Amino acid sequence: MLTVGPDDDGIRLDRWFQRHVPELGFGAVARASRTGQIRLDGKRVDPGDRVATGQQVRVPPALPVAPGAPLPPKPLSAEDIAYIQSLVIYRDAHAIVLNKPAGLATQGGTSTFRHVDGLLDGLRFESSGRPKLVHRLDKDTSGVLLLARSARAAAHFSREFAGRTARKVYWALTVGSPSLDAGTIEAKLGKQPGSGGEKMHVDPVDGAPARTRFRVIDRAGPRAAFVEFQPLTGRTHQIRVHAMAMGHPIVGDGKYGLAAGDREPRRSEDRRDRRACGPFRAVARPARLRGSRRGPVAARRSQVP
Repeated sequence: MLTVGPDDDGIRLDRWFQRHVPELGFGAVARASRTGQIRLDGKRVDPGDRVATGQQVRVPPALPVAPGAPLPPKPLSAEDIAYIQSLVIYRDAHAIVLNKPAGLATQGGTSTFRHVDGLLDGLRFESSGRPKLVHRLDKDTSGVLLLARSARAAAHFSREFAGRTARKVYWALTVGSPSLDAGTIEAKLGKQPGSGGEKMHVDPVDGAPARTRFRVIDRAGPRAAFVEFQPLTGRTHQIRVHAMAMGHPIVGDGKYGLAAGDREPRRSEDRRDRRACGPFRAVARPARLRGSRRGPVAARRSQVP
């Protein structure tokens, strides 16, 4: 028997099983409900019925596992738990904030077996629930990663991110120094053909709209700059591709950056991206300017309204 918690109050029974017994498919839950194997407070129940806090759910043993269902996670070692807890920089009843290092993926993927999602059981602390991811950072990006400690908190944070009311700011060191002090990069992005979906590029025709604000914080002459980026849309690798499209890739970016000692993008497709940046605009204040010393990349400055 399992007890319905406050975070699950009012959800459908099949959704409750999806959260707490994910290895069971909807079909298995529906059949077990019809035959009375699944009960709510001792009574027969349908998959679409709503559960309430404090109710007891009978989960019968030996139900068939859905094909392709996720396997139960392996128990974490003491070293894993100590590691993931060492990344915590803030914690309260609703959220946990991590300082994710570069090199640690947010979620698993091809040949990626160590990631934040796989270590979340080490962040339960006094709670019985597992924290939930509400956004992600690229594997090679370090920075603040927000986790929700309940389904209700996850829904709230997700609305904040979806509604763009959560302000995300990134700092980066760029190769070279942008000619504008601040602005907005607008360049459509799409998956680069032949990359297996692992790389993005500027795609003026079929790409999805993408906008990134930037502000130069400091400059090291013409060779480098410390730049603040704020993504206004959420495309894959958006900041990294936009920085490269602007002609100033991020230092140390192995996918969109420069090889050691190079002053030009090290892959021919990167150079094609720069030539294809017709839709790119850098919008800054004050005065007005159109055109760019970098060829087809157009810059427009506008007056403060």
